[in-house]
Amino acid sequence: MAIDIAKARHEVLIAVPGKKRRRGLTVFNELADFTRLIATLKDYGHPVRAAFEATGNDHRALAYHLATAGFEVKRLSSVALARTREQRWSCLFDHFASRLR
Repeated sequence: MAIDIAKARHEVLIAVPGKKRRRGLTVFNELADFTRLIATLKDYGHPVRAAFEATGNDHRALAYHLATAGFEVKRLSSVALARTREQRWSCLFDHFASRLR
């Protein structure tokens, strides 16, 4: 599960093993939505790893509730994400540029 953290609401992308389609959810920064998300994740019956880019303090409430519900919570570094994204796009650009020559 990947989470895009924001101040008022979070965008959640759930990928289930063995399925091609992914499910997207919008979770407001409220306890009722956190419990709805936790119930949805438990209904899948698979172990859950939640990954998000922590910016500021907006991730703390959701991360706390997911962790206390027994899910694995991973915080990703903004710098590492930027470097990975840059490396990936530069490799793709180099690949397509070489094919055009």
